[in-house]
Amino acid sequence: MSRIGRMPIAVPAGVTVTIAENNQVTVKGPKGTLERVLPAEMEIKQEGDEIIVSRPNDLKKMKSLHGLTRTLINNMVIGVTEGYTKVLEINGVGYRASKSGKKLTLNLGYSHPVEMTDPEGLEAVVDGNKITVKGIDKEKVGQYAAEIRSKRAPEPYKGKGIKYADEVIRRKVGKTGKK
Repeated sequence: MSRIGRMPIAVPAGVTVTIAENNQVTVKGPKGTLERVLPAEMEIKQEGDEIIVSRPNDLKKMKSLHGLTRTLINNMVIGVTEGYTKVLEINGVGYRASKSGKKLTLNLGYSHPVEMTDPEGLEAVVDGNKITVKGIDKEKVGQYAAEIRSKRAPEPYKGKGIKYADEVIRRKVGKTGKK
């Protein structure tokens, strides 16, 4: 049995979870509302202040969907209570980021500044050489952070570029002179 799928999801106070037909789950909390259609094969039940996900049989597909469904609901509950953040760091001479309104402007050594607009429901905060992406949807936060990073991914020789704060760059040794 899926160890993650078996675990019940605790619903904290101030959060309401609605399960409609076709497994349309709506989670309302202090930070906002998230809605998602989950796999129809899974059975989602609310018992008191817990949500339990169960699967119909032990086929490989059902086993994989079981843990996924439970994790998606759990991420929605955490999102509307605490929210999600991803921190990116900019390293490199002359590389910088600035924010005006919903526009994030990145100067990354190209001949032009790279401009990005915050997607709906997300917010990017610039603090020196750090960019913090905040939001309630884990998937969107991760996706936007990945898009920002892809504008200039870190290179292995000097470590210049945009990296996640917890990312470790595998460094390579540069060229050596002739003897």
